[in-house]
Amino acid sequence: MAAANPAQPLLAELTCSVCTDYFKDPVCLDCGHNFCQACITQWWKGLHTNFRCPECRETFSQRNVKPNRQLRNIVEASRTLTLESTKEPEVCEKHESALDVFCQEDQTPICMVCHLCGDHREHTVVPIDEAAKDYKDQVRSCSVILKKEREEILSFKLNGESKSQELLKQLKRERQKIVSEFQQLCQFLKEQKRLLLAQLEELKQEIEKRRDEYVAKLSEEISSFSSLISEMEQKCQQPASEFLQDIKGTLSRCERKTFQNPVAFSSELKWRIWESSQRNASVETIMKKFKDCLSSRQRLHKANVTLDPKTAYPDLILSADQKSVRLGRTWRALPNNPERFDTEPCVLGCEGFTSGRHYWEVEVQWGGVCAVGVARESVSRKGRIRVNPEQGIWAVEGWGNQYRALTSPEHGTPLSLSRAPSRIRVYLDYERGQVTFFDAGNEDPIFSFPPASFARERIRPFFQAGVSVPVFGVLGTVRLTLSP
Repeated sequence: MAAANPAQPLLAELTCSVCTDYFKDPVCLDCGHNFCQACITQWWKGLHTNFRCPECRETFSQRNVKPNRQLRNIVEASRTLTLESTKEPEVCEKHESALDVFCQEDQTPICMVCHLCGDHREHTVVPIDEAAKDYKDQVRSCSVILKKEREEILSFKLNGESKSQELLKQLKRERQKIVSEFQQLCQFLKEQKRLLLAQLEELKQEIEKRRDEYVAKLSEEISSFSSLISEMEQKCQQPASEFLQDIKGTLSRCERKTFQNPVAFSSELKWRIWESSQRNASVETIMKKFKDCLSSRQRLHKANVTLDPKTAYPDLILSADQKSVRLGRTWRALPNNPERFDTEPCVLGCEGFTSGRHYWEVEVQWGGVCAVGVARESVSRKGRIRVNPEQGIWAVEGWGNQYRALTSPEHGTPLSLSRAPSRIRVYLDYERGQVTFFDAGNEDPIFSFPPASFARERIRPFFQAGVSVPVFGVLGTVRLTLSP
């Protein structure tokens, strides 16, 4: 006969008499009995008075229950203990003996009878507690690894959420900027429309006034001529003796009526109309430039960049297709033409940009100092060159595991990157004066320079292969390759 479970009395104190299960959110009645909150609510459902305790039957006039937090804590703390203590020891179904050992071959608990005279007598066995300890250690080790992986995945999740929030903030700022700029543009166009229409209305009134004056004067002349014509016709109808009286005066009145056409619209008025048309043409020009600018900004071009050998420092070696450059070890005798860098290992791209949005990618084989970016057409090619926006160069530089944006002649801005980017994407928005760099491998932004004014100057891709440095006793190499 099985021994009484010592945990049974404790179980009775931790269970609700209504649902006969562990207390959930226990509450205490005024009589001192405890129930699950959901159980007592269901028990009293539909009642408005005479609330009775399900256990002692005491009746209350009001629903008066108090949360029993202490009992809830005891239930939670005792749940595992009571569950483990209520489990009956496992026994072998075949021999009704305790499962004392663990078969390594079959990976199952067995009793000693199974081991000594059963199917497992040739198998390796260990005490079940020892096997449990060994496997628990393995499971704990796996759990540690899984927790680390979970933490890593969680960090990826948090990093992704952080990046998405930053991108959303950036989009929000861009949206606000676009709305503000278009509001200003609409206000400007509205004001220009008002001014131009007011000027046209003024000209219209002037033209109508001049027209009315001109028509009135001509109508007066027509009336005078009509009266004279009528008089002459009547004169001709008279007898000869009467007709010839004061004939000279009659002829004199006809000669005096020679018509002089007045000036209807002066050249000054025509000039004002021409001026108005010119102002309207200026607005049309602004609108055309605005549309061209919008069209340009909506298009993102992947530039097919090649290296310009005429600008290359003599120690740089360019590939035959002018898509790759590395730092050589010997000086080459090349013409010192005005375009060539003569003291710094730099080279420019053949292509240049005066409008639009463009990007290109550069594959980097680290081993020395190198920099990539853009430069003005007018950048200095001779003597010591300082790579920074003040000198007309926007670039980022890498050396080993150290990276910086070349924002100042002395120090620049350090960049905190999670890895060495093997492919850098250079992005140029000419109209906005924006130069931005991305890790092309994972699309993460590296650095964005503040907007600059290019002043309609041609902007060209810029590369600096830097100075090779010894790496583990071997002269390091720097190679920059333009992605197709």
